This record gives sequence, C-alpha cells and structure tokens, in this order.
Amino acid sequence: MERILLIEDDQALGRGIALALAGEGREIRVAATLAQGRAALGEEEYALVLLDLNLLDGNGLDFLTALRRTSGVPVLILTANDLEVDQVLGLELGADDYVTKPCSLAVLRARVNNLLRRSRPAAPVLELPPYVFDFGRMVYTKNGVPLDLSKTEQRLLRLLVEHRGQTLSREVLLDRVWDGGEFVDENALSVAVNRLRAKLADAPIRTVYGLGYQWAVD
Repeated sequence: MERILLIEDDQALGRGIALALAGEGREIRVAATLAQGRAALGEEEYALVLLDLNLLDGNGLDFLTALRRTSGVPVLILTANDLEVDQVLGLELGADDYVTKPCSLAVLRARVNNLLRRSRPAAPVLELPPYVFDFGRMVYTKNGVPLDLSKTEQRLLRLLVEHRGQTLSREVLLDRVWDGGEFVDENALSVAVNRLRAKLADAPIRTVYGLGYQWAVD
C-alpha cells in the first residue's frame, strides 16, 4: 500500500486532488494544517508528501526545512506561489518537484506517478536454481522455461522469496498480497498458494501449520 500525504487547507481542493490521485494500492490522507501533517508523519510512513506553502498555522517552507533534517520522503510542493524565486527556494530546500495552482489534475497525477516511480526501490532479480525471478520485468522461469503467473501469484511469490527461511503468517500475507485483506476470504490465500505450487512444481513452499507459509531454505 502506497500512502500519500496531502497537506492542503482548501477542503474542496483537497477532496478533488485526493479523488484524482486515488487508485488501487494507494491511500491518500489529507491534512488541513502543518500540525496535522506532522502528526500524520509521526503515525505512518508515506511514499510522498504534497505540500501547500501558505497554510493557516505556518509556512510550508519552514515545514519542509524541518522535515529534511529527519526524512528523505519525496515532497512535491503544490502552491499558488508562482514566482521563480519561490520555485528555486523550494527546490533548494529539498523539494523534489514544484507545481503551481491552478493546475491540471491529469498533469498533477502524472507528476505524482513519476515521483513515485523514481522513489521506488528497484525490483530485484533473484536466481534460485532452477528458478530465475525477475520482478522488475515480471519474467519468471524454471530451467529457462517461462512461467505464467497472475498478479496475485507474483505478489505472493515475491513476499515468500524475499523472506526466505522466514515463516510469514496468514494475516501478514493476506494484508500484503491483497492490500489490507479485510474483505478477502481466507480461503483465497490457500487457493493462491496451491496454484503457485502447481505452477512452480517442486518449489520449497512449506506450510507451517497453525502459522502460515515459508520458502524453505536447506
């Protein structure tokens, strides 16, 4: 789940931006003040912060300066301040992008997606003979023969192999594979594991009864 924090005191605009940016696997939290923004950052990790500069309880640039002392989270400044000196200052203080209002929501969404892509860690290529799993290109092979995996099976596989030798509980897998998992039948996990086992054939996916599953390591 990618979380985005939007610090914006115009409630109507905030709702519109949140709707424009929302999507599968993405959660948008709106804070109306810098104080609310600080509290939100203290409670959860965010993939991106959208920051207005002119807020009721202070200047967004001061907030950005303080944030950069402790965090490298990407920040996109979203403000009506359109002077070149403001843009230069914002970028020099550590903002990753600067967008002036009013702006096209489609353009804003594209800028946000670009920042998120740049900030994501590179997907690994794991060689676990006879398997090669290229999660970036979504290419999976056994003895050089391609394996056709669904998106759910790919997410499940990545969790298992990145935590090789560790038992992942059913609760963790439901939450991570299905982005929260609140409305997913627990049987869906058993079905996904069985399908992955069948497609990989002889993969060391072990059931740890009463706990969950692991990619076993000899």
